Amino acid sequence: MSDSASNPLCRIAADVVMGARVRLNPFINLYGCRIGDDCMIGTFVEIQRDVVVGARSRIQSHTFICSGVILEEEVFVGHGVMFINDRRPSVATTIAGNWKLESTLVRRGASIGSGAIIMGGVTIGEKAQVGAGAVVLHDVGPGEVVVGIPARASLGKRPATTRS
Repeated sequence: MSDSASNPLCRIAADVVMGARVRLNPFINLYGCRIGDDCMIGTFVEIQRDVVVGARSRIQSHTFICSGVILEEEVFVGHGVMFINDRRPSVATTIAGNWKLESTLVRRGASIGSGAIIMGGVTIGEKAQVGAGAVVLHDVGPGEVVVGIPARASLGKRPATTRS
């Protein structure tokens, strides 16, 4: 675990499972989640209960990852990305406790650009790329590049290069 975990500017609940060599920046809020080895969590990030962040993933600043999200290994999440786990939120369903959590799966090596919004119930395929500011309402195929509001396929597939 990073030395940042003992920093009073980080709120890390006792039920967080932290991998080795995780880098935590200040002003984060983690509870009930699992963070894999060699991950980096940026400043002003909240990761909620039952989220899994796979090894060697990077979560940039000002990002919110809600319950029901699974990020596989080597996923990049840009600045200010918002995950949503309820397509029909209301006070009535929240109070009654009968809202439906919609899970999201981001496959290995996918990249999500800054400011993107990811709706619940979608899968982002392996090595897919979501453009900055895109609003993802439907599944994104492996290697697919999507952009826009709502997110739609861009020209071609993502190049088969590796990140360093």
